[in-house]
Amino acid sequence: MKRRINKSERKFQSAGRLTKPTDLNEHARSQWTWTKMGLLLMCVLSATIPFLMHLFSDYVDLSQPSDIGLNHTINIYLKPEEGVRVGVWYTVPEHRWKEAQGQNLEWYEKALGDGSPIFIYLHGNGGNRSAPHRIGISNVLSAVGYHVLALDYRGFGDSTGEPTEAGLSTDALYLYNWVKARSGNSLVCVWGHSLGSGVTTNTAVKLLEEGKQFDGIILEGAFLTGEVAPNQLFEHAFSWFYWKFPYIQFFLFNPLKNNIVVFPTNKNLQKIRTPIMILHAEDDHLVPFASAQEIYRIAKKAQNSENSDERVKLVPFDGSLGYLHNGLYKDPGLPNIIREFVQSLKA
Repeated sequence: MKRRINKSERKFQSAGRLTKPTDLNEHARSQWTWTKMGLLLMCVLSATIPFLMHLFSDYVDLSQPSDIGLNHTINIYLKPEEGVRVGVWYTVPEHRWKEAQGQNLEWYEKALGDGSPIFIYLHGNGGNRSAPHRIGISNVLSAVGYHVLALDYRGFGDSTGEPTEAGLSTDALYLYNWVKARSGNSLVCVWGHSLGSGVTTNTAVKLLEEGKQFDGIILEGAFLTGEVAPNQLFEHAFSWFYWKFPYIQFFLFNPLKNNIVVFPTNKNLQKIRTPIMILHAEDDHLVPFASAQEIYRIAKKAQNSENSDERVKLVPFDGSLGYLHNGLYKDPGLPNIIREFVQSLKA
C-alpha cells in the first residue's frame, strides 16, 4: 500500500537530498571551476590591459597637447641617441599660463630658468603621456607652481625605438641633462610612478656614477624589483609592445627572452642619498602596500644619518579612499604634501 507523504515530509526529504555527500562534492567542484575561470580571466586582463591602453591612447595627437585642454603645455621631441626620438610634454607653472599662450619652444626653454622647481615625470607601463592619471599629476604639480616634463620613453606613445630597461634609463638621463642645461640653479626633482619608479632609481644611480644627483625623488606605487622569470614572458613589462606586430609567437618568445628586465629598486636604493618621499595607496591592487614599507625601510637605512626620518618619508593613503594604483592625483591633500617635501629640499 502506498503511503501519502505530507508537505513537511517532502520538504525534509528534499533537504536531505541536498545534503548528500555526492551533491556537496559536485557543488564544490562547480565553485572551484568558476574560481579558476575567474583567476584565469584576471591573468589575461593583467597581461592585456597595458596593450589596450597603448592601443586606444594612439588616437590622441600627442604633438598637440592643446587639443585636450592643456593650454600652457608644449610638445617637444628629443633625440637621446641615434635612431631614437622621444616625446615630452613640458608644462609651465599654472600662474604663467597666460604668458604661455602662443609661445614657442625658445620661450619655454627660457622659462625653465625662472627659479621655480622642476619635476621630470616618469610614468608607468602602457599607454602614453596623455593618460588621465598622468595628466592629473602634471596638473597638480603645475598648480603648486612647478615646471613638469612628462616623458614618453622609447616605444611608448609617439616615441620611436624599442623599449628596453637600459633604453628607458638613457631617455630619462638625457632629459635630465637637457633640463639642467637650461634651468640654472633651480631644483630638479623626479617623480616615478610604478614602472617609472624603477626607471627613476636606475637613472639616479647612473647620475651618481657621473657625480650628479636629483635634488629630490618621489616614488608613487613603487615596486621593489621588476625581474621576471623566463617562464613568465606574458608578465614581461614590455610584452604589450610586441603585440603590435604580426607573427606574435615569434616576437614574444624571442625578443623578450633577450630583453631582460630587472629594475632593481631594492638594490639601487642602497646607493642613493637623495631625499625620497614614497607615496602609496593602501588599497593598491597592482603593487602591495608592503612594497612601499620595504622601500621605506631600505631607503632609510641607506641614508644612515641622524635626520633620516626627514630625508626619507612614507606617505600612506587610506584604502577607504579607493585610489588603487593610479588615483593619488585625486587626493585634495596632495598639493600640500608635495609642497612640504619640496620646501624641505631648500632647507
